[in-house]
Order: sequence, then C-alpha cells, then structure tokens
Amino acid sequence: MSRHLDTLLRFELTAAELRALAPKARGVKPLVRSAPVLPPEFTWHDYAVLLLHIAAEVEHALMAQYLYAAYSLGGPRVPAKYREKVRHWQEVVLGIAKEEMGHLITVQNVLRLIGAPLNLDREDYPWGAQFYPFEFTLEPLTKNSLARYVYAEMPAGWDTDEAKEIKKRAQQGSPTDQQPLHRVGELYDRMQKILANPLYVKDADFQAATTTFQASWDEWGRGYMRGARGQATSPQRQSTPDVIVRPVSTRDEAVEALAAVGKQGEALFYDEDDSERSHFRRFLDIYREYPDGEWTPTRPVPVNPKTVMDLNANRVVRTTAKARAATPARECTVITHPESVTWAHLFNVRYRMLLVSLSHAYQLAGATGQGDALTPRGLIINRTFGEMYNVRALSHILVDLPLDDSGSGAAAGPPFEMPYTLDLPDTEPDRWRLHRDLLETAQQLVRTLREKYPDRHADYLRALADLDGAALESVRQMIPKP
Repeated sequence: MSRHLDTLLRFELTAAELRALAPKARGVKPLVRSAPVLPPEFTWHDYAVLLLHIAAEVEHALMAQYLYAAYSLGGPRVPAKYREKVRHWQEVVLGIAKEEMGHLITVQNVLRLIGAPLNLDREDYPWGAQFYPFEFTLEPLTKNSLARYVYAEMPAGWDTDEAKEIKKRAQQGSPTDQQPLHRVGELYDRMQKILANPLYVKDADFQAATTTFQASWDEWGRGYMRGARGQATSPQRQSTPDVIVRPVSTRDEAVEALAAVGKQGEALFYDEDDSERSHFRRFLDIYREYPDGEWTPTRPVPVNPKTVMDLNANRVVRTTAKARAATPARECTVITHPESVTWAHLFNVRYRMLLVSLSHAYQLAGATGQGDALTPRGLIINRTFGEMYNVRALSHILVDLPLDDSGSGAAAGPPFEMPYTLDLPDTEPDRWRLHRDLLETAQQLVRTLREKYPDRHADYLRALADLDGAALESVRQMIPKP
C-alpha cells in the first residue's frame, strides 16, 4: 500500500505545501499540481477505492484511540476541584469517537455505492503507520497526544503561532520521530476532487440500487440526535452534534457526504451553535485547558495494552516489570493480572463481535422489522448496538483493574486488539455460524469470570449471560439444520 500512497503524497502537492517542504527538499523539486495525478497501476475508479480504504482505516484508528483516551480520564488521582472539568472532557472525547464511528459507516456507504469492497480494518501496533495522521498508539490523554489530535483534525490555512507550537509539540510527542504527521482533511479533499469529476469516475460506476444495503440514519442514528445522545458518566445530557450517517445514491450525494465528514472534523468555525463545534475546535479547547504537569487528569493506564497467549503452554505469557520498563513506548504493554487479562479477552471478543456485526449488516438488504418480528438485518443491527454498549461497559471495568499482580498501582485498559481476520464467510449460513462461535466463546469467558471472581461485577455478567443466551438462540435459528 505504501508503494501506491507514496505516489499520492509525492504528486499531489499544492503550492503552499511545496513552500512548506522547500527547506527540506534538498534540490528535489516535487511537481506542483492543482488536480490529482493518477499513479501507475490504477484506473481512477480503483484509485478512488484505495483512498476510501485509507479513509476507513484512518476513521477506525482515530475512533479506537479517542475511545481509549476518553476512558483513561478520571479516577482518584484527579483533584476534587477538577473532577467535573475532567468528566466534561471525557464526554467531549467520547462524543468525538462516536462521530468517528459515523464517519466510518458513511465511508462504507460510499464504497458500497461505487461497487467497491468494504473495509473495516485499521492500523495496529507495533507496525509502522506511514500516511496515517500519526502513529497508531493507545495511550492516556496527555498534552502531547492532544497536540497530535488537534493537528490531525486541523483545517488548512490555520497558521497561527499556536498552530506552529501545536505541530512542534505533536512531532516531539510522537512515539517515534520517524512518523510524519498528516492532516485528515488532505485525504478528504483529494477524495472529493476525484469522485466529483465525471472524467475520473464515470456516472455508471455510481450504483443507486446499493442503497438498500447501506446504513441509514433511521437504523443507525438512534439516540445520537443533537442533545439526545446518551452520556456515559453523567445523568445530565449535554447538547451534542449529530452523528453523520448518510446513505448515498448519486455522485453529488457521495461528495456531499464526504464534505460533511470533513467539515465535522476540521472546520475552523463549524456552526454558530456551540454544540456544533468541529473535532478540531473541541480538541483545541481541551488542549488549551489541559494541565501541563500541575496535576494528573488520567488513570495510570498503560500505552498499547495487549493480551498475549503462549499457545504451546495454553497460558498467559507474563513479562517482568523490568522488561516492561525497557520496552519502547511504541510497543505493547502486556496485561498479566489473571483477572484483568480474562476481562481483556472478553473485551477483544466483544470488539470483534461489533466489527463482524457491522460488516454483516452490509450483506443484508431490506427493512429491519420491529419487536419480536426483527428481520435478519434488524437482528444484526441490534447486535451491533449491543456490542457498542458492551465495549463501553468493559472499558470502564478494565481501567479500574490492575495491570499486573506486582502491587504497583498500574491499571489495565481496553486493548482494542484486531482479530486475525475481518473477512466474512462466503455464504449466509456460515456467517451465522461465525456469530455462533463468537457468542459461545464469550459465554465461556463469562462463565470463567463468574466462577473465579463471583463478587466482581456480578450483575453485569449475569445480564450479559442472559442476553448472550437469547442471542445465541436467535442465531442458531438462522443456521440450517442438517
């Protein structure tokens, strides 16, 4: 992929970008072009698909990083007088993460419209992150990570002294100095230019009949309307922006949807209504308020938490505190506490279930049904929402559990580990068998937690066992009997 993306960055430079690069160019003169240039080995349609795949992975990666940063906030280390402020920051970042989920879904709709394969993948650690806004890192919210978030969502043309200071801090605070920073808006601008031009992507490539397979606001916007979004840490509801979930049936609708996503991310002034501030503005507000060492707004969660299994010994691989201390920040921190790692495995299964359900929903067309008369599509969409809630609940549990059994006070955290594959089986019965396998795996992990730690989150685990049992019965009905 980097072979093709290098072409994108090398040939699509604006005059302003060239001037910014000039001191580093060392005699090399990149071509200055106002329009995209088709790289070798591509048609324009195929190139548009590549860019949309990159956008999907960027949105997914940002969503996971923002969720982890949000769940890191709070805890006993926050002085009492700042707790309400930190709670507000958490709600803001959680809201942005939910909007990134909407962006991810909208990009899938555009992929479906132009007859392209979907992409719910994302970059994982500790591999390189070339051409991403910054290197993928799950980490507690810090001034440095906020600088990277602000820069990633920064609008073109914002060139103040504060902008320069933020960029410098973002680069210095990056887990590795090798990873260049990029604005997400650059990618969205290029996608819009290509999709808007009928000389690039032909009218016949836009397939209106695919809308019946796409995600719509009526199905996916529940509870996310402005001012009605559920709050994770407070019973009081804040005014919040809409989550963008746009089905698209024409070229213009596809371009408008991508423009709306870009605007919600990077607009300098999004709306006169405070609730409609862009991601850039909201992150900038937190950056300006965030303490620079005076006090700690976060729990002691690790960088890049991970579960590691020794498959030969069928046990968790343990690492010493000394070994963890010697590990570079860009690598992983293994969760080794026996209870915590079991919860982390349950988290990974639920995260996989969310992604599988979302992907499966795009394979099913038609209405969702209501109540006890849900269609397969309706059942899958309900399952997707259920796993969103489980990811939230398990994240709150994990940030309060110990990382290891050393007594150091370090906390665990939600690992967001990607599954070995996101590919769905080819046939519909086999897709339901995959759901069955995941539910049975989750049931076993829940049984383990209830048996070994009966006093820990018993009500949640009991409710989860009941819900999984009912879901498993519904799933089994979708599998043909021999």
